[in-house]
Amino acid sequence: MATESNAPAKSTVPRDRRYVGAKETFAYVLDDIAQSFNIGKYDDVFRTNILKIDLRLQSLTNGIIGIWDIINDLFLAAIVDRTRTRWGKFKPWLVVYAIPGVLISLIYWSLPMFYGTAGVGSAMSKFIPYLFLQIFNNLAGSLITIVRTGMTATITPNIVDRTRLISAANLLSGFVEKAPEILMGLLIDVYINSSSNKALMLTDPIKYQFGYNRMFVIGGVITAVVSGAFALIYAFVARERVMQTVDRPAITSGIKSVITNKPLLLITLSEILGSFSIGSGTNLYYIEVLNLASMSTIVGIPGAVVSPISYSYVPWARSKFSTKALWIASSHVDSVLMLGVFAAGELINTKTKKGYENIAVMIPAFMLRETIWMFFWGLRSVIPAEMRNEAIDYGEWKNGFRAEGMTGVAKDVVTKVVNTVKNTFQPLMLSWFGYNVNATHGNQTAKARHALFWMCTFLPVVTGILSIVPKFFYDLSGEKRDRMYAELRERRKAMQNQVNEYNDNISVDAQ
Repeated sequence: MATESNAPAKSTVPRDRRYVGAKETFAYVLDDIAQSFNIGKYDDVFRTNILKIDLRLQSLTNGIIGIWDIINDLFLAAIVDRTRTRWGKFKPWLVVYAIPGVLISLIYWSLPMFYGTAGVGSAMSKFIPYLFLQIFNNLAGSLITIVRTGMTATITPNIVDRTRLISAANLLSGFVEKAPEILMGLLIDVYINSSSNKALMLTDPIKYQFGYNRMFVIGGVITAVVSGAFALIYAFVARERVMQTVDRPAITSGIKSVITNKPLLLITLSEILGSFSIGSGTNLYYIEVLNLASMSTIVGIPGAVVSPISYSYVPWARSKFSTKALWIASSHVDSVLMLGVFAAGELINTKTKKGYENIAVMIPAFMLRETIWMFFWGLRSVIPAEMRNEAIDYGEWKNGFRAEGMTGVAKDVVTKVVNTVKNTFQPLMLSWFGYNVNATHGNQTAKARHALFWMCTFLPVVTGILSIVPKFFYDLSGEKRDRMYAELRERRKAMQNQVNEYNDNISVDAQ
């Protein structure tokens, strides 16, 4: 068990040893790419404008999936935490997930081939397959989230090595993982703005919709296969280097380790308060109001230059500032900037157009916000990931065993309860403001168009502002963190001998 006295550590954390080599780093980068190499950015457009799932049924689905998500999280976490194999605790699950995960994605993005283009999503023949796919997709997603979180926490015992790995993955993957959504945005713009397609929308709307659907099917299928291949490479190459106890922890012990984990509780409370943030995202606003799906690509051009640079000063910032200060700054600067975008859209009007409908106004506003935000992107990407890993290590320090699965799930359970309510409510908000899933492109009402703007700018900021409060009480940094890792280092050396003895006994019994 750990003690939290202020006495200095008797040994230092090894900051110069690198455990993860070039091959494994490359595989880790591929896996990081796999998590974002998709067209999921346009999933709201896919289910609303392509599958045409009725907004009320979307609300029902979100409620069902939210409840299911909480149940399967607890179940899967308990299984993963009790896993012990000679290949490790998490690696077998990475392999098991690979093929079923790809198949589920392939079927989901292929749904328009079976649904057709006519009718609305309220028909049970369309809704039920969609619902069941969401259930299986959520189960697979919960498993891989638990496993990937645990794998990152155990891939190296050196916190500097781990920070370097996470930074490298976020930096290098950024050059590749955004390609599908950028290309998809450009294809959507070309399709909906083509003069021939505009005419086709009036003369043969079914044929127009078929061509629109086909883009999503092709994009979804290709990215599912590529990301699945990348994830499978990582599954075979990755190694676990932080030892687990030989004895499997009881489920009650895992729950207790969460309750006594102060850093985890503060992170969880912040995420709970942040999950009250309500909004519709920018996709529908960009497409239906500004008529520009690639808006996010355009406004992100200057930021694309800045964001790689932002990773270069992460180690310096970690050595100069507390985790608390970096957490607050990287988490909330975007909210301040987004309020500026909202003000520009509401106050800068012309004789013919309101500001939020005017590309000439909104491109500079969003571009300025994106560029400034990207200066903090490296911190935003690395600090929360490292805090999550350090919270897992803190649990080991306090309780004498690791519970990566239960720790990760406990952090998310209450948040998911709030998100279930929120996600159930959000589609209904669109419906209340007159958004019509069956309207052709660009034909939403003025009320719905205005609602899409403030629901992606002002509303998420004001409804999620309380998440800043728990951040002021976070104290796992500096001397306390160094002392924790120094003590863990000595404890893990002793544990290595116990695990080696256990493996030797297994080998003897097998013979």
